[in-house]
Amino acid sequence: MRFSTPLKLNHVFQRLYHKGNVCACRTLVLYSRRNHLKQNRVGITTGKKLGRAVVRNRIRRRLREVYRLNEPRFQPGYDIVVVARHHAADVGFSTLQADYLHAAEKLGLLRELDK
Repeated sequence: MRFSTPLKLNHVFQRLYHKGNVCACRTLVLYSRRNHLKQNRVGITTGKKLGRAVVRNRIRRRLREVYRLNEPRFQPGYDIVVVARHHAADVGFSTLQADYLHAAEKLGLLRELDK
């Protein structure tokens, strides 16, 4: 992630959960809020209900990769938290990517790229 940093502080996660914009899909829930910085901060959460550590880590790696591949499409200056749902363990990468980008588009996080 060239233009982003990881989001690790608990109070920032809590602020996003309570005051951020939210969009839910079948495989994930996306929270976002402006951070008044020149870069995005991205956090990923996977609960124990998803499965053992191997499954949770695989889901986190996939979500990080979706963001990394599409990072130029995201507008800078947002805190983003992705909460994986139970179905995220069962779907393929393309479905996970489609849900992620659909939620980001609904929240207005994507920008128009020059064609």
